Amino acid sequence: MAEAQFAAETSTRGEWVRQANRFTERITADGSSRWPVEPGRYRLVVSLACPWAHRSVIVRRLLGLEDVLSLGIVDPIRDERGWRFTLDPGEKDPATGIAFLSEAYLTADPEFAGRCTVPAVLDVAEREVVTNDYPQLTLDLSTEWTAHHREGAPQLYPEHLRAEIDEVNAVVYADVNNGVYRCGFATSQQAYEQAFERLFARLDWLSERLADRRYLVGDAISEADVRLFTTLVRFDAVYHGHFKCNRQKLAEMPVLWAYARDLFQTPGFGDTVDFDHIKRHYYATHHQINPTGIVPAGPDLSGWDTPHGREALGGKPFGTGTPPA
Repeated sequence: MAEAQFAAETSTRGEWVRQANRFTERITADGSSRWPVEPGRYRLVVSLACPWAHRSVIVRRLLGLEDVLSLGIVDPIRDERGWRFTLDPGEKDPATGIAFLSEAYLTADPEFAGRCTVPAVLDVAEREVVTNDYPQLTLDLSTEWTAHHREGAPQLYPEHLRAEIDEVNAVVYADVNNGVYRCGFATSQQAYEQAFERLFARLDWLSERLADRRYLVGDAISEADVRLFTTLVRFDAVYHGHFKCNRQKLAEMPVLWAYARDLFQTPGFGDTVDFDHIKRHYYATHHQINPTGIVPAGPDLSGWDTPHGREALGGKPFGTGTPPA
C-alpha cells in the first residue's frame, strides 16, 4: 500500500478506516443478477497472505468448488502498482492474461481510483472484476453455488443458525478481524489504545464463549469459525509484533490457542495456510510500519500441530458431512 493510500484510509483522529468494497454485484443461481452461477466462467483471485481472501480459499475447498471456480494467486509482495501475477509463467495470470489485478478493476470501471483488493472474482472471458465484496462472497459460495457442492459438503451457513452466525460475525469483524488493522494502522496513540482495548476485550469474550463449546455457533464448523480462524492463524506471526497487538500472544491464550489448533488440524484449514506468504507480505509491504522490510525469523510454528484436546467438547467438524479430499 502506498503512503498516500494509507493516509487516505486514516481519519483525522488517527483511526484506521477501511475502504468500502467497490464491486458488490452478486453471482446468483436464479439469474437475478447479470452474473449467473456458471462453472468455469469465473476466477477467484487471492493473496494467500490476506485474511479476507483466505476465507474464500477455505470455503471453496470445504465445499469442493475447485473444479468449477478456478483460483489465481498473486505475489505476496504488493508494490505501488498493486497485486501482481509474478508467480505465474511470464508473470501473467494464465487464465486471463493480465499482469496486474488492477487491469481487471479498470476494465470493469475505467474511473476506479481506489486500492485494488483481494479476494476478487473475475469474469475470465471479459477479464473484469465481478465482485470484491468479501463478506458476501463466502456466503454466496455456500448458498448460491449449492448445485456444484461436492457430495458431503458441510453446511457452513445453515438457515436455522444464520441469525446467530451473523450476530457473532458482526462483533468479531468490528473488534477482531478489522480490530487488528485498527491497531496496526492507527496514527495516534488514542486511536491505537482504543482499538487495542476493544480487540483484547473481544478475545476475552471469545475465550469465555469457546471454553465449553467446540465451535462458535452450533456443533459443527460454520462461516463464523472460518472468519475468526483467518485472523487467529496470523496473530502470532504478524499481528502481535507488526501490528502491536501485544498484550498476549495467541499461544498464551489457552482456549483460543487450542481452538485455533483444532481448526488448523481440520482438513481445509491448515492446508490452506502459507506462513511464508503471510510474513513476507505484512513485513515487506507495509513500509510505513516496517521501513527496513526485514521479515522476522520467528515465531516457532511447530506448535500448530500439537494436540488440542477439544474433541472432548463434542461436536463434529463437518456435521453430517465429510472432510474435503
